Parts: sequence; structure tokens; C-alpha cells
Amino acid sequence: MYNDHRWQQLADELGIADIDVDLLVQALSHASYVREGGGAAYESNQRLEFLGDAVLDAIIAGELYQRFPQASEGWLTRAKSAVVQAANLADVARKLRLGRYLRLGQSEENTGGRHKTSVLADSLEALVGAIYLSGGYQRTREFVVAHFLDIIDEVEDESLRDAKTTLQELCQSLTQSVPEYVATGRTGPDHAPVFTVEVRLGGQILGTGHGGSKQRAEQAAARDALASRDKWSDKLGGCLTGPGNA
Repeated sequence: MYNDHRWQQLADELGIADIDVDLLVQALSHASYVREGGGAAYESNQRLEFLGDAVLDAIIAGELYQRFPQASEGWLTRAKSAVVQAANLADVARKLRLGRYLRLGQSEENTGGRHKTSVLADSLEALVGAIYLSGGYQRTREFVVAHFLDIIDEVEDESLRDAKTTLQELCQSLTQSVPEYVATGRTGPDHAPVFTVEVRLGGQILGTGHGGSKQRAEQAAARDALASRDKWSDKLGGCLTGPGNA
């Protein structure tokens, strides 16, 4: 048992005061530390890292699935990979100041292990595994969402810009015309409105989207149009011609 006050202090700082402190210590114990101390491999954070990686993937996948109801499987896969890439995991670990608490072997310490992206990313995954074993899935989800929300938003903003650009380029290639976005409704209270937008071209509705702002609704409509392009692209290309095709 680890009763060192600093470990409980760390748990309090991380907002996980109920975590099993033994698991917290293990999550921050690098293989080099255990190896140089003559311990067994399973005493390092590698097993927790394995578990945390799977749990983190599941939580991020679930969040993306809920936030992007019209996104394709391929896009969701790419978005998840973008969110959980090592650089992002290490950034979260740095914000949590995990590097100060890492237990490293002298060899790893001498090569700057406390600041290495790979070491920090692995320690964060191990921490997620420790939280999962201590508090279950929902408790872990709360922790992950709290610390990854900004990263998810960045992926969302980038993807939405890409959707509108991709749709515009597709429409121009078919018709030499650009689509228009038409607001068709608004529901919900003033503090949490939901807008509905249709994207149209040549009188044809290509897609419909909903969002907390007109911009997000427009971008959701673009994603919907791209997801259903097989239903309208041939028809659109045949019935519309741009100036250069007249």
C-alpha cells in the first residue's frame, strides 16, 4: 500500500480522489523504474496502459458517434485516430503535470523521459486504466470528456470546414455552380437553440443538418449531402450545366 501524502494530493488535484492509490502509483511507474529496481514486469504501468488505451478508444468513439450522427464510419475512424494520437495524449498529460510524478529508471531519467511524448502518452493511458479499474466506465468517461473536450471540438471544427469545402468542390465539378444554404427552422430555448438548414443546388435538396448555430447546421447539412452523394450526384450532373458547358 502506498500511503505517501503526495499521491493522495495528486489524486485530489486530478479530481479523482476516490482512485485506488496503489493503481495510481502503478500508472506512473515506468518499466525502466521497475526493471532497475528488480521488480516484475507486471508491476510497471504497461498493463494499465494496455487497458487504458482500449477504454480511451471506446469513450472517444462513443463521444464522436453521439456528436456526429451523420458522419460515416470512415470519418469517425479518422477522427478518433486524430483525437487519441500520442501528441494529444502527451499534451493532456502535461496539463495534468503528470511528468512531475513519473517514477523513472535512471536511464530514462537521463534521457529526458519526463518530457518525452511517448512516455507521457503512455502514462496518461495507464492513468485512464487505473481510473477505470477504480471507478468504472462512467467515472472514467467523465474524466476523459473533461480533459479531451477541447481536442474533440478542434477535430469537429476542422472536419466541418472540410465538409463544406469538399461539397462545394464536388458541386462545382458537376455543375460549375456552388450550393446554397437555406435556414428552414429553429427550435429550443433562446439559450440552447437548434437550427435546421438545407443545402440546395438547382432546386434540389442535397442534405439537411441541425446544429446549435446556423454555421454548425450548415456544416452538418454539408456532411449529410456528402454522405448521400450517390443519391443525387449523377442526377445533378446530368440535369445541370454550368456556363462552360452550355
